[in-house]
Amino acid sequence: MIKVSRRFSVAPMMDWSDRHCRYLWRLISKNALLYSEMVTTGALIHGDAARFLEFNQAEEPVALQLGGSNAQDLAKCARMAQDWGYNEVNLNCGCPSDRVQNGMIGAILMKHAPLVADGMKAMQDAVDIDVTIKHRIGVDDMEDYAGLVDFVGTIADTGCKTFIVHARKAWLQGLSPKQNREIPPLQYEMVYDLKQQFPDLEIILNGGLHNLELCQEQIPLLDGVMVGREAYSNPYILADVDRLFYDDKHVIPSRIEVAEAFMDYCQKQIREGLKLKYMTRHILGLFQGVPGARSFRRHISENAYHDGATIQVLEDALTFVRKEQINA
Repeated sequence: MIKVSRRFSVAPMMDWSDRHCRYLWRLISKNALLYSEMVTTGALIHGDAARFLEFNQAEEPVALQLGGSNAQDLAKCARMAQDWGYNEVNLNCGCPSDRVQNGMIGAILMKHAPLVADGMKAMQDAVDIDVTIKHRIGVDDMEDYAGLVDFVGTIADTGCKTFIVHARKAWLQGLSPKQNREIPPLQYEMVYDLKQQFPDLEIILNGGLHNLELCQEQIPLLDGVMVGREAYSNPYILADVDRLFYDDKHVIPSRIEVAEAFMDYCQKQIREGLKLKYMTRHILGLFQGVPGARSFRRHISENAYHDGATIQVLEDALTFVRKEQINA
């Protein structure tokens, strides 16, 4: 099994970090740890588990994020993750949406540390892969730092060693999930203090990390960083990750080389019956800031959604970027 390093990881993002998106990211960075979208235990146990768990081995190292609170169900799903070849299973205690709150999933679990501890212990007992947790610095009127320490300490007592901390509170009433990613202030200092108080734990920072320079600034203080939306809207930000965070100086593929490799992947998926639109939505930001990018995005957006769309849509979109390079 591939050794997991959390020095740099890409966050689990609902509706975004699916297997096709992760394949694209892996074409750009060999070392970044990639996370799945959150999958609920109910969807795995009672739904089409293969649809949620399938991934390409080229994506490794890759972690599965679970949403749930029942210890028995979490253990069962952790075993499924291990059986399918995931390198880590992670419990979501940070999502603030009403939909997951009602199922005792996500950020609301920070109010129920003993329940979370039961689930974490059950998963650790069930599998050999790492069991980790992702959470906020607090929820609602939860006492700030003292409440965070109590939560982390309770979970750490189960044997969990890795805590991915989104450095914002979550407000479970009055703010949408999108607003919860932007309005509550970032409080990196609380995460720094957490690392000082729990030096033996692996503490990963998430939230507001929109460039690699800011990410690098965190490494002397913490054990790693997790980037979210920026990696989706501007995936080529990952091109310098291997060099800066893993001292891996392999030749970095160009944006066009990445696009061509992703086209090969898309072609294989189309042959297996998948529609082009489910893959091309992830590549729209690949040429961000590059001449021809707007035409590239527009052509894909206007043509890839047709049921009969072929790989020619991507071929034609790339010509807009290639023409700009020739004329430069």
